[in-house]
Amino acid sequence: MSVFHDRPLLTRTSMAMPLALGLAGTTQADDATLDFGVPSWPGITVKTQIAEQLLESLGYDTSSQELGLQVVYQGMESGDIDVFLGGWMPAQREMFTPREESGAIVNVGNNVDGAQMTLAVPEYLYDQGIQSFADLDENREMFDGDIHGFGAGSAASEILNAAIDEDAWGLGDWRLVDTSTVGMLSAAQDAISREEPIVWVGWTPHWMNLALPMRYLDDPKDLFGENNGESEVLTLMRGDYAEANPNLVTFFEQFSFSAEEQSWMIREFGQEERDAEEVARDWINENTERVEAMLDGVTHRDGEAAWPIVEASLNR
Repeated sequence: MSVFHDRPLLTRTSMAMPLALGLAGTTQADDATLDFGVPSWPGITVKTQIAEQLLESLGYDTSSQELGLQVVYQGMESGDIDVFLGGWMPAQREMFTPREESGAIVNVGNNVDGAQMTLAVPEYLYDQGIQSFADLDENREMFDGDIHGFGAGSAASEILNAAIDEDAWGLGDWRLVDTSTVGMLSAAQDAISREEPIVWVGWTPHWMNLALPMRYLDDPKDLFGENNGESEVLTLMRGDYAEANPNLVTFFEQFSFSAEEQSWMIREFGQEERDAEEVARDWINENTERVEAMLDGVTHRDGEAAWPIVEASLNR
């Protein structure tokens, strides 16, 4: 399955070097166009499409560029990218914090409610009593001492390797099996089909939460972050662009989704392979009350109230 997946952490290498070189050779983006940076993650892709469709109805010219995560941050700092809807925290903290402190990037707000990353097991194991990290080592033989991850060098890999090195929760004699997102979830699906034991790195939003009978393990030591791996997905704007466009700041402050909604977007676009523009249009047409709330206090570029204009364009 040739699908990219929204994930709260990535290796620090660029996913789009040709585009990176292209950005490095350009002048600052035209402020008349709202430029989005979009890594190849289904949820961010669909959310960006929703924003573009709504804002184009309000007289804004928009564009989006598919770029690696590192390149998105570099593009915001250089003035080539104006908005990024995938600031996963705390995983991207090292890239975000220096640029926030310099004023190059501003945090407009969290756009996903309920994001989380930690270890997961099938629901049948959870029902059998394996409900926390503390329960893992007591049942090591059941799992053959293996934890399945999605990529060496990722933040999740670093967290788990540190836990193994430090023998946190008795994991010192466990092994991290790092493959890829597809490989990890294929192993989980295979084990679940036979009701066999498996533990893997899970996160939400992601289609796995809709497709797999799974539960997240409790971790009072917060190895994956505070509140058992609780995460935020920040909307980031270029600092001077945000200062010059308060109407857009108001829009993006109210532009948010539940983890379940973004998991649906990821499934529809990433797994079902529907067109992102179609998925975005369906969400807008099926969630008009939410859209109206997103547009509260927002105006057309010419100053007219936004919601009546967008409402008139729906279901076409």
